[in-house]
Amino acid sequence: MGLDLGIFQDEQLEADYVEWLVDERSIDVRTHFTKLWEYYANPRRDVNSIGARRENVSGRCYVQAQEYGLPSRITGLVHSANAGVFGGQRVRDVQRKEVVIENDIAWRTNAAVDFLFGKPISFVSKSPVSQKRSKIESILKVVFRANGAIGFFQDLAVLGSVYGFVDCLVRPGEEILESTEGSGMSSSAQTLSFEDVLQLAQTIGLELIEAPRALPVLEENDYKKIRYYVQHFYQRKNALSKSTVGGFLTKLLSPSRKGGDNRQVVAVTEITSALAWQRYEDKQLVAESKLPWGFLPVVHIQNVAQPYYYEGLSDVEPLIPLQDELNTRLSDRANRITFQAFKMYLGKGIEGFEDRPISPGRMWYTDNPEATIEEFGGDAVTPSEDLHIAEIREAIDKASGVTPLVAGVLKSKLGNLTSAVALRLTLMGMLSKTERKRFTYGEGLKKICKMVLAILDKANIYKTSEADREVDIIFPSPLPENMMEKLKEAQIKKELGVPTEQVLRELGYETMNERENSNQEVL
Repeated sequence: MGLDLGIFQDEQLEADYVEWLVDERSIDVRTHFTKLWEYYANPRRDVNSIGARRENVSGRCYVQAQEYGLPSRITGLVHSANAGVFGGQRVRDVQRKEVVIENDIAWRTNAAVDFLFGKPISFVSKSPVSQKRSKIESILKVVFRANGAIGFFQDLAVLGSVYGFVDCLVRPGEEILESTEGSGMSSSAQTLSFEDVLQLAQTIGLELIEAPRALPVLEENDYKKIRYYVQHFYQRKNALSKSTVGGFLTKLLSPSRKGGDNRQVVAVTEITSALAWQRYEDKQLVAESKLPWGFLPVVHIQNVAQPYYYEGLSDVEPLIPLQDELNTRLSDRANRITFQAFKMYLGKGIEGFEDRPISPGRMWYTDNPEATIEEFGGDAVTPSEDLHIAEIREAIDKASGVTPLVAGVLKSKLGNLTSAVALRLTLMGMLSKTERKRFTYGEGLKKICKMVLAILDKANIYKTSEADREVDIIFPSPLPENMMEKLKEAQIKKELGVPTEQVLRELGYETMNERENSNQEVL
């Protein structure tokens, strides 16, 4: 059965185009973004689960995702461009060598996330009505708390950092949808207490969409506007698959899983617009409904802004070539050490020399006057190799903006960190990149807040105007700070006329209104 898109009431939305997105375009999208995630997570897979026997001299019975970028002379495998990271074929007459993987991508990405969302952020309402400000802030606080609190923000940053962008789909709960429908909407807002408003706000879901499943349909003349948001992904059911197709899809989706997973897998396609929503399973329509909000409930956030592209700049993608080079050189050094770390002996003219063990106090004798024992091997100093590896690491530092100092690796540079100014200069690259991300993620979070308040307003749960939905986001400093300096700065701000509530939020304290609302939530 084909797609039935009549609910969207748009002649320009063609079913053939959507099917092309799902059947063909989604394969390229999934292949590209899956490799980015594999390089970040670097999962391992047992050799036995690959389905072919591969001998190696290291004795390790697993392979890792980042081996995809290593030469076949090291791994003994060759990869095609369209194959996955675990889809390599064995190379004849090439034995697997020592493989060393140092995942510099993961710790740099995680460090960048810690700088951005390592501490809780604050939402400050800019409503012109003073009585609404504390209530709006409480509503937003409840919504984000129900969706994971700081964990939600960190997941948001991780997905954006790996893929270059992240989309958030705002899904109201069933109670909100029911209150939006029916004839008694006008009186519902008057009968609800603020505690009831908070309870309903908790049912709003903020669903983060990973890049491999996102297939947005953009405006032809404006790439910044999304006309339709299409998702295509495979979902496992709580039932066993009775066909070989389900088993094939399971292996395709989870090549690194141990053992078999015979759960049923269905291909899910969701289409969302400002007017309606549909869900297909294996191209069979299973659910659809009208959306009363008047806007597309999807917020698109670029990791780092990139002009003329829907996707932003990924933190992982530019590091992949350098990561491959680093792993190659580390593997070469491991192979050299394996062969040269132990001394070896070449005996000439001694009968049965190969059968005699090497041990202290042991002697050999022979009647051959030309017999010799030569010693060779042993680890040798290779300054060019060490210099090359160090230069690769420095290149990764410059490309990522994340230095080892961010992770607490000082390397005898304590003299550079005697003041806050010196610390900021040392971390200038990291701080400037964090400021760029604060703008893109901050604007995205503001849009999410506006959508949440607009949905509650449309459902007559909590009435707000456009001006009431404006918020500011306060990001705390990621650097260690002197508390006395912060207090002096806060005192100066208060003398200049900055509101006391804002000063307290910047210091990390709850205001009286926030404390009262928190007590109400507990009650």
